[in-house]
Amino acid sequence: MHAYAVELSKELGLRPEQVDKTLALHEEGATVPFIARYRKEATGGLDEVQIQAILDRAGERAELDSRRDTILRTIEGQGKLTPELAQALQRARTRAELEDLYLPYKPKRRTRAAIARERGLEPLADLLWKQEGKRGEDVAARVRPYVDAEKGVPDVDAALAGARDICAERVSEDAALRREARELCVRKGRLHSAVVSAKKNETTKFEAYYSHEEPLAQAPSHRVLALMRGEAEEVLRVKLAFPDDEVKGQLSSRVVNKPQALFASELRAATEDAWERLMGPSLESELRAELKERADRQAIGVFGENLRHLLLSPPAGTRAVVALDPGLRTGVKMVMLDATGTVVETATLYTERSPDERARAARQLATVVQKHKPELIAVGNGTGSREAEGFVREVLQGLGTKVPVVSVSEQGASIYSASEVAREEFPELDVSLRGAVSIGRRLQDPLAELVKIDPKSIGVGQYQHDVDQGMLKKKLGEVVDSCVNAVGVDVNTASPQLLEHVSGVGPTLAKKLVAYRSQKGAFTTRRELLKVGGLGPKTFEQAAGFLRVRGREPLDSSAVHPERYAVVERMAKDLGVEVSALVGNATLVRKIDPKRYLGPDLGELTLQDILSELEKPSRDPRGDFSAPAMREDLKTLEDVKEGMVLQGVVTNVTAFGAFVDVGVHQDGLVHVSQLSTRFVKDPSEVVKVGDRLTVKVLTVDLARKRLALSVRAAQEGGTPQPSSGRPPSGGGAGRVTAAASGGKGAPPSARPAGGKPPEKTEKKGPEPFNNPFRNLKS
Repeated sequence: MHAYAVELSKELGLRPEQVDKTLALHEEGATVPFIARYRKEATGGLDEVQIQAILDRAGERAELDSRRDTILRTIEGQGKLTPELAQALQRARTRAELEDLYLPYKPKRRTRAAIARERGLEPLADLLWKQEGKRGEDVAARVRPYVDAEKGVPDVDAALAGARDICAERVSEDAALRREARELCVRKGRLHSAVVSAKKNETTKFEAYYSHEEPLAQAPSHRVLALMRGEAEEVLRVKLAFPDDEVKGQLSSRVVNKPQALFASELRAATEDAWERLMGPSLESELRAELKERADRQAIGVFGENLRHLLLSPPAGTRAVVALDPGLRTGVKMVMLDATGTVVETATLYTERSPDERARAARQLATVVQKHKPELIAVGNGTGSREAEGFVREVLQGLGTKVPVVSVSEQGASIYSASEVAREEFPELDVSLRGAVSIGRRLQDPLAELVKIDPKSIGVGQYQHDVDQGMLKKKLGEVVDSCVNAVGVDVNTASPQLLEHVSGVGPTLAKKLVAYRSQKGAFTTRRELLKVGGLGPKTFEQAAGFLRVRGREPLDSSAVHPERYAVVERMAKDLGVEVSALVGNATLVRKIDPKRYLGPDLGELTLQDILSELEKPSRDPRGDFSAPAMREDLKTLEDVKEGMVLQGVVTNVTAFGAFVDVGVHQDGLVHVSQLSTRFVKDPSEVVKVGDRLTVKVLTVDLARKRLALSVRAAQEGGTPQPSSGRPPSGGGAGRVTAAASGGKGAPPSARPAGGKPPEKTEKKGPEPFNNPFRNLKS
């Protein structure tokens, strides 16, 4: 059994064999999506979240063990490793414990204590530390032997000062004392911020934190990151305020156990100095780092789940789309895309320059609509979008044609349009026209298009530029991989950027797959994938179930893995039909007796997956696309009035609430307290990105461009609440929103760049090993 299996199983609430098998599969090269989908019997049906938690924990344990080995070797090299110390190091289960034990042996600069030792004062420090002698004895007589002007110890006071420095360092480096002080600081410490003097009379986005204080253990992620951003921008001073007197009292009670001893007062002074000068500042730095790590993890979790919901937004599918990238001075960039996303026509429409040019632009758009008969019109939601939407409706009204106008997030479109990926894909198109293509395609298939953009640029992250970038990249990569494999990929139409996220594929092999189909033509079977250089049996095992090939083999376009084709063929034979007749025929599938096909290598979990896939092959987990209606009379924030009941789309979910697009290019905030008539602790309990909500306007702050909304007030007012994923009633075919736009208009001190907490159906992994806040409220 794996060395970590038993310990991790206890932490994660799993059986040791589940952890052991998951780690073994991973070490054999299996990916998380593959293990979760096709090795359910081996893991006991663990989902991706649980599997990833196991792998993350094992990685943290490996890092901890590596650090432990380094520390053991270092101390042993110093000749100071005792059996007791080695045992203590082996027992340590957190990074903090390890570092506390290592601290006395850690190479350090020349300290005051080191200088005192050089002056021969260690024996005097031992007298203080052992608390020898009784009160009433001659202190000067006991200290005088250590006075030596040549060594820099001119008198008794200097000798005592040096001895105190040595004792202070001992206190600050004692692992047990540090642990007690740390725990007390975590429990009773407070997070404090104040405005710097130079900004005292200025209005900034951090005004709410000019004088702010809250319990350290309860500070939420978004507030921690806001405070640290304010500090980085030199607006705020941020400090961890500890219960200094209580800590010093506790340390003194542990160190000074003979209050009547001759040097008790000196040792007490050394202990207080240890806290004020050494241990306190050290723990503040340490706990700030831990606080930041905790905030980063929570923010990244929010970002990851918002990204998941955005990538899994229902696609409009194979529908012809007119895509418009709005512009006032430079004109509206128009691209006509056919049902497959191929560009068939482009133009620039000058709608705002003059009446003549507006009329010419109207004729151009009308011609495209009449010629290509698009089913949707996508309009980017940036500057000029309301004007562009109004122009489109005028043209459609003149034609007597009804085509839904869909507002699509432009987040990241400009980055994509100037990227190498876009240049390779559309070398002949202008940069702005490439942006229009991206807008249209992300309506047709959000997942396929958004994978071409760095997730950080999509606009659904919480303080994504402030968090640990390595941790962020890892998490977002996991989310993208999970989404791509959950949906499946058509190997004959997918871009290299989409293919590289398929289990076992990667960027290099993705390009080889595209090159092969370009040279040899479309793949006709999954088995043909093995002809691609670099795609061997192991990669085929990992990837095949997630790659769809629409050809002569009916199972190749399903999620049934090729390793299970034989059992499906047996099922078809037993029913007296061809496999092609069985796939997609729910009536026939329900006639199958699962027990007949169970065996040593095929359990109930996998068999049920096979039957479900046969019943509804290639079903898209993203659901059906539908367009929410919004009021067309609302164009700007000035049009919104308090008390209005509006319908909108959730664009971001954060730790403190949800941002909702109600169609005025200024997303409103529904604070967590306003999300429901019942108490809500975590906004993700009730909403996610893409949900349709009915909200009531609480306040409109035109000066600061803020809009406060309430679901609770709308519900209490008797307004029906539409369910998730359904278009609200009324409003006709008005303006609709297709993707998250990033929560525009929220105060920077409160509003992150986006983010979505973990989906309530998913299991969260435990806190990191070295987090002292593990058992406290987050």
